[in-house]
Amino acid sequence: MQNKFAFNSLSGLLSLLGLLTLLTGLIVMVVLPAIRLAAWAILALGILLMAAALIIDFRRVSGAITGKRGKFSTGTTVMTSIFIGITLLANAISIGAYQRFDTTGLSQFTLTSQTKDVLTSMNTSVQVLGFFVPNDPSGIGGYVKNLLKEYQNYTTKLTVKEIDPDEHPDQANKYGIKMYQTVVFESDKGRRLVSPQEIVQTGTDQQGNQQITGIEAEHAFTSALLEVTGITQKKIYFLTGHGEANIASDYSAATQSLRDNLFKVDVLDLLITGSIPDDASALIIAGPKKQLDVKELAIIKNYLDNGGWVMVMLNPNPSPDMKLLLYLWGINVVDGTVVDPTSSLSPNVSSPIVPRLRNFFGLTTMYFPGATAFLPQPDYQPQVIPSSGSDAPIQIVWMSNNSTIEMFSLARTSQDSWLEKNFDPGTAPVFNDGTDLNGPLDLGFLVVMTPPLDAKGNPIGTVPPTRLVVISDADFASNQHFYNGDNGNFFLNLVEVLTSGKELISIERKVLPFRRLVVDPEVSNFIRISSIGLLPLLVLLLGGVIWWRRR
Repeated sequence: MQNKFAFNSLSGLLSLLGLLTLLTGLIVMVVLPAIRLAAWAILALGILLMAAALIIDFRRVSGAITGKRGKFSTGTTVMTSIFIGITLLANAISIGAYQRFDTTGLSQFTLTSQTKDVLTSMNTSVQVLGFFVPNDPSGIGGYVKNLLKEYQNYTTKLTVKEIDPDEHPDQANKYGIKMYQTVVFESDKGRRLVSPQEIVQTGTDQQGNQQITGIEAEHAFTSALLEVTGITQKKIYFLTGHGEANIASDYSAATQSLRDNLFKVDVLDLLITGSIPDDASALIIAGPKKQLDVKELAIIKNYLDNGGWVMVMLNPNPSPDMKLLLYLWGINVVDGTVVDPTSSLSPNVSSPIVPRLRNFFGLTTMYFPGATAFLPQPDYQPQVIPSSGSDAPIQIVWMSNNSTIEMFSLARTSQDSWLEKNFDPGTAPVFNDGTDLNGPLDLGFLVVMTPPLDAKGNPIGTVPPTRLVVISDADFASNQHFYNGDNGNFFLNLVEVLTSGKELISIERKVLPFRRLVVDPEVSNFIRISSIGLLPLLVLLLGGVIWWRRR
């Protein structure tokens, strides 16, 4: 009898000790994540104690489960401890291994994959200071704090501190804070202030009053992290001085999209700088209307010959200097305007539409409002790359046995198209055999350098990693057409292909709409009263119905 009592006391004691050990391990894992291995060791000890209690009193535990009187025995204590222990262990495991699902339309509670990559690869400690005021009516402070908590889930190098600028004006003066809700990113490599204007989008209502229309901070925060950790952002230069598209007006949508993808954007006047800056990821020449100076052409040619990255977008009948520049890379620019009666933006037959199967990226549809055509030089022959499926785009590469240049077709017109040499927008175009050029026609090329091969097919030597993108229309990326079809995606994909060998960092932009609930006083009172008394009233009614039926 004494032995049986001793066994009962021992099993109960072991189960309680195991329960306390599991609870201690869970607390250590939550409070001290830096010593997670020690926490797992404590949890393992708790499991062993619980297992020992179960083995010693297995018969009573099984009786507690199946017997009517088992609930008053020591076995119930062990069983209950094991149940609670399993719950604690499951919670401990979920701390380090869990999966979150964001079902909101804009994924507003999760970060983009690019931001996660930036955070997981951080090796520099960054301190974030949020200068927030309590009870902010706009909700910016709460949104920013939740976003920064999400950032901390992917890196241990980020510390966040909240400062009330009214209570600590010395701190606000130290960091030059002039507006509430400013966020400061600081490391030993630099400092970056993110103002509320970079987080909040504003507009005017019907009465002309300014109001918040959207909140978006991930782009600004990730950009700030890149800056203070010393990661250089890619910079795109647009050539200027020859009547090219203005990035502040004609190309403002394209420019903003590049900045949204964490590119820096600037203009470049080669007659002033005399060279292409070293920080240039690519140079874009967008529809020049005047000839370039001989010195400028020499700079661009030298840049390409030494591994430069250039995008040239031309309109019909470009200047001879552009034709000469592209001729050196195996491309003939033919005067005229592309006409495609069966695949065009009606009623403009001079705006050819390019569907999924006829563009390099497999985009659904895009169009070119007034395009010329490019022809590879006669010694280049097309080779069709087999597609991966019936809905995959047809890949065509032009190659020459006498050159190390390969040209990938980016977009092609239909079989019914042609290049109208004397196009008149006021009259219906008619194909003139012997004068006009029959389709299909190439509207763009990706030009790359490849090293020559020996008899066994192995590359001989090396060549500069030059990439050249040429497009036969500069207006497709203008403000008027950028957001139509997939024109904007086509432009951004061209930039990505052009700079993909330079560790492109691209951040999706997610702007959360700022929604207001505007109600009159009566509706407001109903919402307040029902939120307080409606649920208890429903419970009371349900209880009354059940009592009446059992009466």
